[in-house]
Amino acid sequence: MSSTFENQRLAFADRLVALRVERTSLAAKDFAASLGWHASKVSRIETGKQTPSDDELRTWLDAVGAPAELVDELRNQLRDLRIAQSTWRRQLRSGHRARQEQDEREEQAAAVIRAVDVMAVPGLVQTPDYARRILVTQAELLEVPAGDVDAAVNARMRRQRVLYEPDRRIELLVAEAALGMAVCPAAEMRAQVDRLQSVIGLPNVRLGVLPLHVQYPHLLPHGYWIVDDEVFIELVHSEVRVNDPEQVAIYSKLTDRLWTVALEGNDARTLLARVAATLQAGD
Repeated sequence: MSSTFENQRLAFADRLVALRVERTSLAAKDFAASLGWHASKVSRIETGKQTPSDDELRTWLDAVGAPAELVDELRNQLRDLRIAQSTWRRQLRSGHRARQEQDEREEQAAAVIRAVDVMAVPGLVQTPDYARRILVTQAELLEVPAGDVDAAVNARMRRQRVLYEPDRRIELLVAEAALGMAVCPAAEMRAQVDRLQSVIGLPNVRLGVLPLHVQYPHLLPHGYWIVDDEVFIELVHSEVRVNDPEQVAIYSKLTDRLWTVALEGNDARTLLARVAATLQAGD
Protein backbone atom coordinates (compact mmCIF):
# COMPACT_ATOMS: atom_id res chain seq x y z
CA MET A 1 0.00 0.00 0.00
CA SER A 2 1.33 3.43 -0.82
CA SER A 3 3.06 5.35 1.93
CA THR A 4 0.85 8.38 1.09
CA PHE A 5 -2.37 6.53 1.85
CA GLU A 6 -1.02 4.80 4.96
CA ASN A 7 0.39 8.02 6.40
CA GLN A 8 -2.82 9.95 5.68
CA ARG A 9 -5.03 7.31 7.27
CA LEU A 10 -2.83 7.09 10.37
CA ALA A 11 -2.77 10.88 10.71
CA PHE A 12 -6.55 10.99 10.38
CA ALA A 13 -6.92 8.26 13.00
CA ASP A 14 -4.64 10.16 15.39
CA ARG A 15 -6.89 13.21 15.13
CA LEU A 16 -9.97 11.17 15.97
CA VAL A 17 -8.21 9.62 18.96
CA ALA A 18 -7.19 13.06 20.20
CA LEU A 19 -10.77 14.31 19.92
CA ARG A 20 -12.12 11.35 21.88
CA VAL A 21 -9.57 11.75 24.67
CA GLU A 22 -9.65 15.54 24.93
CA ARG A 23 -13.38 16.12 24.58
CA THR A 24 -14.93 13.07 26.28
CA SER A 25 -12.27 11.53 28.56
CA LEU A 26 -13.87 8.17 27.71
CA ALA A 27 -11.88 5.01 27.15
CA ALA A 28 -12.23 3.60 23.65
CA LYS A 29 -14.58 0.79 24.69
CA ASP A 30 -16.79 3.19 26.66
CA PHE A 31 -16.85 5.61 23.74
CA ALA A 32 -17.91 2.77 21.44
CA ALA A 33 -20.70 1.86 23.83
CA SER A 34 -21.93 5.46 23.87
CA LEU A 35 -22.18 5.32 20.07
CA GLY A 36 -23.87 1.94 20.05
CA TRP A 37 -20.89 0.44 18.20
CA HIS A 38 -18.81 -2.64 18.82
CA ALA A 39 -15.51 -1.77 20.50
CA SER A 40 -13.67 -3.42 17.60
CA LYS A 41 -14.98 -0.79 15.17
CA VAL A 42 -13.54 2.06 17.24
CA SER A 43 -10.29 0.13 17.59
CA ARG A 44 -9.98 -0.39 13.82
CA ILE A 45 -10.66 3.27 13.09
CA GLU A 46 -8.29 4.54 15.79
CA THR A 47 -5.44 2.27 14.68
CA GLY A 48 -5.80 3.26 11.04
CA LYS A 49 -6.99 -0.17 9.90
CA GLN A 50 -10.39 1.04 8.74
CA THR A 51 -11.45 4.22 6.97
CA PRO A 52 -14.69 5.53 8.51
CA SER A 53 -17.70 6.24 6.33
CA ASP A 54 -19.22 9.73 6.11
CA ASP A 55 -21.98 8.68 8.51
CA GLU A 56 -19.50 7.16 10.97
CA LEU A 57 -17.41 10.33 10.94
CA ARG A 58 -20.52 12.46 11.50
CA THR A 59 -21.57 10.27 14.44
CA TRP A 60 -18.07 10.50 15.93
CA LEU A 61 -17.88 14.28 15.61
CA ASP A 62 -21.37 14.77 17.02
CA ALA A 63 -20.44 12.62 20.03
CA VAL A 64 -17.37 14.73 20.83
CA GLY A 65 -19.15 18.04 20.16
CA ALA A 66 -16.75 19.13 17.45
CA PRO A 67 -17.23 22.75 16.28
CA ALA A 68 -18.56 23.35 12.77
CA GLU A 69 -15.22 24.48 11.31
CA LEU A 70 -13.50 21.34 12.57
CA VAL A 71 -16.28 19.18 11.15
CA ASP A 72 -15.76 20.72 7.72
CA GLU A 73 -11.99 20.29 7.99
CA LEU A 74 -12.22 16.62 8.91
CA ARG A 75 -14.82 15.87 6.25
CA ASN A 76 -12.45 17.38 3.66
CA GLN A 77 -9.59 15.33 5.09
CA LEU A 78 -11.69 12.17 4.82
CA ARG A 79 -12.45 13.02 1.19
CA ASP A 80 -8.72 13.39 0.46
CA LEU A 81 -8.11 10.11 2.23
CA ARG A 82 -10.62 8.35 -0.01
CA ILE A 83 -8.90 9.80 -3.09
CA ALA A 84 -5.55 8.43 -1.88
CA GLN A 85 -7.15 5.04 -1.19
CA SER A 86 -8.70 4.95 -4.65
CA THR A 87 -5.34 5.82 -6.21
CA TRP A 88 -3.67 2.94 -4.38
CA ARG A 89 -6.34 0.50 -5.56
CA ARG A 90 -5.86 1.62 -9.17
CA GLN A 91 -2.11 1.06 -8.82
CA LEU A 92 -2.74 -2.41 -7.43
CA ARG A 93 -5.03 -3.31 -10.32
CA SER A 94 -2.30 -2.34 -12.79
CA GLY A 95 -0.27 -5.45 -11.90
CA HIS A 96 3.22 -6.19 -10.60
CA ARG A 97 5.57 -4.75 -13.21
CA ALA A 98 5.29 -1.11 -12.13
CA ARG A 99 6.02 -2.02 -8.53
CA GLN A 100 9.13 -3.99 -9.45
CA GLU A 101 10.38 -1.08 -11.54
CA GLN A 102 9.79 1.27 -8.60
CA ASP A 103 11.84 -1.05 -6.36
CA GLU A 104 14.60 -1.08 -8.97
CA ARG A 105 14.80 2.72 -9.02
CA GLU A 106 14.90 2.97 -5.24
CA GLU A 107 17.55 0.26 -4.87
CA GLN A 108 19.72 1.78 -7.59
CA ALA A 109 19.70 5.05 -5.67
CA ALA A 110 20.46 3.42 -2.30
CA ALA A 111 23.83 3.08 -0.60
CA VAL A 112 22.68 0.55 2.00
CA ILE A 113 20.10 -2.22 1.62
CA ARG A 114 19.30 -4.53 4.54
CA ALA A 115 16.66 -7.21 4.04
CA VAL A 116 15.19 -9.63 6.57
CA ASP A 117 12.81 -12.23 5.12
CA VAL A 118 11.17 -14.90 7.22
CA MET A 119 8.67 -16.44 4.78
CA ALA A 120 10.37 -16.11 1.40
CA VAL A 121 13.76 -15.68 -0.23
CA PRO A 122 14.59 -11.96 -0.70
CA GLY A 123 13.75 -10.69 -4.17
CA LEU A 124 17.34 -9.65 -4.85
CA VAL A 125 18.45 -13.29 -4.83
CA GLN A 126 15.38 -15.05 -6.24
CA THR A 127 15.59 -17.22 -9.33
CA PRO A 128 13.17 -16.46 -12.19
CA ASP A 129 11.11 -19.61 -11.51
CA TYR A 130 10.82 -18.88 -7.79
CA ALA A 131 9.89 -15.24 -8.45
CA ARG A 132 7.26 -16.24 -11.00
CA ARG A 133 5.58 -18.67 -8.58
CA ILE A 134 5.29 -15.98 -5.91
CA LEU A 135 4.02 -13.27 -8.25
CA VAL A 136 1.39 -15.55 -9.78
CA THR A 137 0.02 -16.61 -6.39
CA GLN A 138 -0.06 -12.99 -5.21
CA ALA A 139 -1.96 -11.96 -8.33
CA GLU A 140 -4.51 -14.73 -7.75
CA LEU A 141 -5.01 -13.87 -4.09
CA LEU A 142 -5.29 -10.12 -4.56
CA GLU A 143 -7.25 -10.45 -7.83
CA VAL A 144 -4.87 -8.22 -9.77
CA PRO A 145 -3.82 -8.74 -13.40
CA ALA A 146 -1.41 -11.63 -13.93
CA GLY A 147 -0.74 -10.75 -17.55
CA ASP A 148 2.37 -8.76 -16.69
CA VAL A 149 4.01 -11.46 -14.55
CA ASP A 150 6.74 -12.20 -17.13
CA ALA A 151 7.57 -8.49 -17.35
CA ALA A 152 7.54 -8.28 -13.55
CA VAL A 153 9.91 -11.26 -13.28
CA ASN A 154 12.27 -9.61 -15.77
CA ALA A 155 12.16 -6.41 -13.74
CA ARG A 156 12.90 -8.33 -10.54
CA MET A 157 15.90 -9.97 -12.23
CA ARG A 158 17.17 -6.56 -13.37
CA ARG A 159 17.04 -5.42 -9.75
CA GLN A 160 19.72 -7.98 -8.96
CA ARG A 161 22.35 -5.94 -10.79
CA VAL A 162 22.88 -4.02 -7.55
CA LEU A 163 24.49 -7.15 -6.07
CA TYR A 164 27.50 -6.65 -8.34
CA GLU A 165 27.85 -2.88 -8.19
CA PRO A 166 30.62 -1.32 -6.05
CA ASP A 167 30.19 1.37 -3.40
CA ARG A 168 27.08 -0.30 -2.03
CA ARG A 169 26.42 -2.35 1.11
CA ILE A 170 23.84 -5.11 0.89
CA GLU A 171 22.86 -7.38 3.79
CA LEU A 172 20.40 -10.21 3.21
CA LEU A 173 19.02 -12.32 6.04
CA VAL A 174 16.75 -15.24 5.14
CA ALA A 175 15.18 -17.64 7.60
CA GLU A 176 15.83 -21.34 7.10
CA ALA A 177 12.08 -21.80 7.57
CA ALA A 178 11.50 -19.88 4.33
CA LEU A 179 13.44 -22.54 2.44
CA GLY A 180 10.96 -25.14 3.61
CA MET A 181 7.97 -23.25 2.22
CA ALA A 182 6.73 -25.23 -0.78
CA VAL A 183 6.07 -22.30 -3.10
CA CYS A 184 7.44 -24.26 -6.06
CA PRO A 185 8.40 -27.85 -7.02
CA ALA A 186 11.47 -29.38 -5.39
CA ALA A 187 13.64 -29.02 -8.50
CA GLU A 188 12.94 -25.29 -8.70
CA MET A 189 13.53 -24.95 -4.97
CA ARG A 190 16.91 -26.69 -5.27
CA ALA A 191 17.86 -24.20 -7.96
CA GLN A 192 16.85 -21.42 -5.59
CA VAL A 193 19.03 -22.84 -2.82
CA ASP A 194 21.94 -23.07 -5.31
CA ARG A 195 21.37 -19.41 -6.13
CA LEU A 196 21.74 -18.51 -2.46
CA GLN A 197 24.99 -20.45 -2.26
CA SER A 198 26.37 -18.58 -5.28
CA VAL A 199 25.82 -15.23 -3.56
CA ILE A 200 27.95 -16.09 -0.55
CA GLY A 201 31.29 -14.34 -0.88
CA LEU A 202 30.27 -11.55 -3.27
CA PRO A 203 32.37 -8.50 -2.36
CA ASN A 204 29.62 -6.12 -1.26
CA VAL A 205 26.98 -8.67 -0.21
CA ARG A 206 26.55 -10.20 3.23
CA LEU A 207 24.25 -13.22 3.18
CA GLY A 208 23.10 -14.88 6.38
CA VAL A 209 20.69 -17.70 7.20
CA LEU A 210 18.63 -17.63 10.38
CA PRO A 211 18.65 -21.32 11.40
CA LEU A 212 15.83 -23.29 12.92
CA HIS A 213 15.98 -24.41 16.55
CA VAL A 214 18.00 -21.48 17.86
CA GLN A 215 16.83 -18.81 20.26
CA TYR A 216 16.19 -15.60 18.38
CA PRO A 217 16.82 -12.29 20.18
CA HIS A 218 13.30 -11.15 19.22
CA LEU A 219 10.16 -12.64 17.72
CA LEU A 220 9.81 -11.87 14.01
CA PRO A 221 6.13 -11.39 13.07
CA HIS A 222 7.06 -10.27 9.55
CA GLY A 223 9.98 -9.53 7.29
CA TYR A 224 11.12 -6.06 6.30
CA TRP A 225 13.64 -4.13 4.21
CA ILE A 226 15.72 -1.14 5.23
CA VAL A 227 16.68 0.93 2.20
CA ASP A 228 18.94 3.73 3.40
CA ASP A 229 16.72 5.59 5.91
CA GLU A 230 13.34 4.02 5.14
CA VAL A 231 11.77 0.72 6.22
CA PHE A 232 9.49 -1.26 3.90
CA ILE A 233 7.11 -3.82 5.41
CA GLU A 234 5.16 -5.95 2.94
CA LEU A 235 1.94 -7.38 4.34
CA VAL A 236 -0.47 -9.77 2.60
CA HIS A 237 -2.69 -6.99 1.25
CA SER A 238 -0.55 -3.89 1.48
CA GLU A 239 2.80 -2.29 2.12
CA VAL A 240 3.78 -0.03 5.00
CA ARG A 241 6.66 2.43 4.78
CA VAL A 242 8.33 3.82 7.88
CA ASN A 243 10.60 6.87 7.69
CA ASP A 244 10.47 8.21 11.25
CA PRO A 245 14.14 8.16 12.38
CA GLU A 246 13.38 6.68 15.82
CA GLN A 247 11.31 3.87 14.34
CA VAL A 248 13.86 3.16 11.61
CA ALA A 249 16.51 2.94 14.34
CA ILE A 250 14.47 0.19 16.05
CA TYR A 251 14.53 -1.91 12.88
CA SER A 252 18.25 -1.29 12.47
CA LYS A 253 18.86 -2.43 16.05
CA LEU A 254 16.72 -5.53 15.49
CA THR A 255 18.67 -6.38 12.33
CA ASP A 256 21.98 -6.06 14.17
CA ARG A 257 20.74 -8.44 16.84
CA LEU A 258 19.47 -10.98 14.31
CA TRP A 259 22.90 -11.12 12.71
CA THR A 260 24.28 -12.40 16.02
CA VAL A 261 22.45 -15.73 15.50
CA ALA A 262 22.75 -15.94 11.71
CA LEU A 263 25.00 -18.42 9.92
CA GLU A 264 27.41 -16.97 7.37
CA GLY A 265 30.16 -18.17 5.07
CA ASN A 266 30.97 -21.87 5.27
CA ASP A 267 28.41 -22.41 8.03
CA ALA A 268 25.69 -21.02 5.75
CA ARG A 269 26.95 -23.16 2.87
CA THR A 270 26.73 -26.27 5.03
CA LEU A 271 23.16 -25.49 6.05
CA LEU A 272 22.13 -24.75 2.45
CA ALA A 273 23.73 -27.99 1.25
CA ARG A 274 21.71 -29.88 3.84
CA VAL A 275 18.51 -28.18 2.64
CA ALA A 276 19.35 -29.04 -0.97
CA ALA A 277 19.95 -32.69 -0.02
CA THR A 278 16.58 -32.82 1.70
CA LEU A 279 14.90 -31.43 -1.38
CA GLN A 280 16.74 -33.95 -3.55
CA ALA A 281 15.59 -36.83 -1.36
CA GLY A 282 12.00 -35.66 -1.47
CA ASP A 283 11.89 -35.14 -5.23
